[in-house]
Amino acid sequence: MKDVTLHNGVKMPVIALGLWKNLIPTSVHKSVKAAIDAGYTHFDSAQIYKNERFLKTGLKKAGVNREDVFITTKIYNSNQPDGKFQPSLEKSLKNLGTDYVELLLLHFPVTETRARAWELMEEAYEEGKAKAIGVSNYTIRHLEELLAACKVKPMVNQVELHVFLQQPELVEYCQKNDIVVEAYSPIAHGKGLDNLVLKEIAEKHGKSPAQIMIRWCIEIGTVPLPKSTHADRIQQNIDVFDFKLDKDDMAKIAELEEGLRTCWDPSDVE
Repeated sequence: MKDVTLHNGVKMPVIALGLWKNLIPTSVHKSVKAAIDAGYTHFDSAQIYKNERFLKTGLKKAGVNREDVFITTKIYNSNQPDGKFQPSLEKSLKNLGTDYVELLLLHFPVTETRARAWELMEEAYEEGKAKAIGVSNYTIRHLEELLAACKVKPMVNQVELHVFLQQPELVEYCQKNDIVVEAYSPIAHGKGLDNLVLKEIAEKHGKSPAQIMIRWCIEIGTVPLPKSTHADRIQQNIDVFDFKLDKDDMAKIAELEEGLRTCWDPSDVE
């Protein structure tokens, strides 16, 4: 598995198994086992996903060593305030069966609590409970506010990103500030898999449209987090390192931008 190096030196695998909406214990266990067998070492969970415990068990059943995997979790909105942040983090660590996570994110830029919550993130980082810290669903405006006040700069910004929602300005801003962009919903929840442009490019490379979408995320320097509970698709989603998209492919994909959001839109959050 290839890595990207965060600005504090931590190496993060360039693709992860997303665990959003994977709520059944046996389903998580099977997904994690299939992912390990396929070569994944990076797993993306969150407090609000309510599956941290299932990830722990899945990794145990798969027989992997803790130091051989990269685990992400996220502090949810209601847990951002003082008095809730620290207990929620301790609960997450207990659920995950570990003393630390590789990456801890603030899940949303909550207007009233995000400034203090970032100070608490910095404390968790300094205490070694997170090897790296970052944010999720932050716009450029939210990042500018954070960068003007923080002691520790975020290492990651996890946002919805795919060929139909390319967010080039946000990606460029993050990269200029040494913030790695993670792309959630990189296949846009299956929307566009019948797109003729993607099908043409997929046929050219002997791949599927989904693989083209995931490879595009990697080509622009982001880290895709494809989600699946099917072993064959989990394998397919990581089988994207034996080809590259050429300039013609990238130009055609650039034309697919349509501002399509399949999840939450943070742009109006003050």
